[in-house]
This record gives sequence, C-alpha cells and structure tokens, in this order.
Amino acid sequence: MRLMRSILAISVVASATPALAHRGQHLISGFAAGFGHPFTGPDHVLAMVSVGLFAAFLGRRATWTLPAGFIAMMLVGGALGMTGIGIPAVEAGIAASIIILGILIAWGRSWHPAAAMALASSFALFHGYAHGMEIPEGSGVLAYSVGFALASLALHLFGLATGTGLTKQSQALHISGVVVTLAGLWVAFG
Repeated sequence: MRLMRSILAISVVASATPALAHRGQHLISGFAAGFGHPFTGPDHVLAMVSVGLFAAFLGRRATWTLPAGFIAMMLVGGALGMTGIGIPAVEAGIAASIIILGILIAWGRSWHPAAAMALASSFALFHGYAHGMEIPEGSGVLAYSVGFALASLALHLFGLATGTGLTKQSQALHISGVVVTLAGLWVAFG
C-alpha cells in the first residue's frame, strides 16, 4: 500500500506542467511530457501494467528482467520513432501486446524468462515507437525519454505489486488476464 501511494504521489507531482517563463525550462517540460504520455491512453496503461502482472506471475528473475528488458527496448523503439524510421502496424502491435499479454496471464502457463523477455521486448518496440513519434516540439529528447521510461516503470511496478498480491489467489490473477484481454480487444476494435 505504501508503494502504491508513493507511485501515485510521484506520478501526480511529475506530471504537473510548469510555467515556461525562464530559459532552460524545456528540460522540465520535456520530462513532464514524457512522464505524462503513458498515462494519456488506456492502451499504454494496460500494456505497462500487464507486463508487471506477467512478471509477477512468472516470479523470480522475471520480476526485474521483464520490466527492465521492456523499458530498454521501448527506448530503442522511441529512438526509431523520433528519427522517423518506419515500423509497420504500430497500433496493431500495441493492441496485440495487450491482448496477448492478457491471454498469457489468463492462461497461467509458465514461460522461460528469456522467452517471456523476448516477447515483451518485441511489444516494447511498438510502444516506444509511439512514444517517440508523439514527442512534443521543443521537448528535450533525453528529458522526454527519461520521463516516459520512469512512468512506464511506475506502471510496471504497479502491475508487479498487484500481480504479487494476486498470485496468492491464482484465480484472481487469471481473471485479471481475462479482463486485460477484453480491454485489449476493446482498444483494438472499440
């Protein structure tokens, strides 16, 4: 509970947009834009939380390798998006990530951590690409990237904490996977 309050407090404080009356404020606004971006759409929130849920379900090393691998590849995707290098079917890839992660959580079968990280990392490219394409003009690339990486980590940690609590009640974790899958279908076709 304490972790959840801390994450919420950091999210609220970091997403506040400062007045840009002084030179050098673009770093702050770039960070705030990057940090706030993952919270602006249900697709990003669902995917990031799902990575945490899946990591909690897999346990052990996956609790840190899955979120870390996701964020690393998301930054690669963000760089591709910022440079304008094309990736086909980005929105379909984002929707597929939610649906597939939801199915895997609902299915409840264990994966080898390396295979799970490879799958999650492939999804991360799509999410990062979308973040990179949507960088506001005038935002510092580094500040924006750090912002969206930290916000994604906060959402992963939320999913991880929730999933850790639900693993004691495996039925509830599987049901959360069904809910994520249905929400992913709504994102894809709604």
